[in-house]
Amino acid sequence: MNKKLFLQAIIKYLFGILLVGLLVFFPAGTVHFFQGWLFMGILFVPMFIAGIVMMVKNPKLLESRLNAKEKQMDQSMVVKLSGLMFLAGFIVAGLDFRFGWFLLPKGVSIGAAIVFLIAYVLYAEVLRENTYLSRTIEVQENQKVIDTGMYGIVRHPMYFATVLLFLAMPLVLGSLISFVIFLAYPFLIAKRIKGEEQFLERELPGYKEYKEKVKYRLIPFVW
Repeated sequence: MNKKLFLQAIIKYLFGILLVGLLVFFPAGTVHFFQGWLFMGILFVPMFIAGIVMMVKNPKLLESRLNAKEKQMDQSMVVKLSGLMFLAGFIVAGLDFRFGWFLLPKGVSIGAAIVFLIAYVLYAEVLRENTYLSRTIEVQENQKVIDTGMYGIVRHPMYFATVLLFLAMPLVLGSLISFVIFLAYPFLIAKRIKGEEQFLERELPGYKEYKEKVKYRLIPFVW
């Protein structure tokens, strides 16, 4: 086992728990926030399991997923705007619970949690199909175009899964206002996809042919 990679993964994981916990529970003014604990559970328990699986079976993939520094300026801006969206969305969800602005029923939170977990399974399947995935836009050594499985339906199944994940998050937290904030994500990801495809057409052999074969970027028969 790569001890350095394991330590890096654990530190980032614990930091993520602390950061999200603070962003959700501090604005809520209490730890007695059922939707907050539900969200923390469905987010970090599967993340821990996925991390262990990658550490054992594909440490290179885990390393690439931990590398979050985007090199391209326009894509870096998309990442920063997404970060602001998360920051605002989580804080507002906590405040919404605290002051009771536009709270959603617990049934909505539970239903959204189920959608979140289904999307996480889709996300894991994409990682299994495409071991070249990283959190930054790049072409790795000996990388090939993947056109099977979910990649035979849409060109960016990972982003499809993340749209479901991120739109489910504020609903799990029970906040309608936070959901409105998270509606920015599909537009941000659309901009990222356009930039990514321009890069892949230049740098990844066979990608132009793949675009002709698989017509839709994110949603079948829509876009």
